[in-house]
Amino acid sequence: MGNDLGPNPYELLLAALGACTSMTVRMYADRKQWPLQGVQVRLGHSRIYAKDCATCDTKEGLVDQIDLEISLIGSLSESQRQRLMEIADHCPVHRTLLGEIQIRMTLSAPASTDKQPARRSRDFCVSDSI
Repeated sequence: MGNDLGPNPYELLLAALGACTSMTVRMYADRKQWPLQGVQVRLGHSRIYAKDCATCDTKEGLVDQIDLEISLIGSLSESQRQRLMEIADHCPVHRTLLGEIQIRMTLSAPASTDKQPARRSRDFCVSDSI
């Protein structure tokens, strides 16, 4: 099937978070007419021991950790940089990942070869069929 040429599922998750963070910061700076020339977001995912995480509710086993580093390019004041870092936390994907998530899983009938329109605007389909 695949040859490991594309991103893995965690890399896709990080890409979604990075893109959302960058877009959120950019939209805010544009609205304020601040001299933001660019935003770079670097992300990494790891699993760490819960006992090593002072801010985690979980105290045993492993927890997922996402490291997010933001570079703000432009002649911004220190207060503008700090405000943009606060705004980065308001990215919808960031809020989703930190909030309570419920995943409802159902088994559907086998799909036909006819393409059917998505039911909702945010439906997404992934298939490994050849």
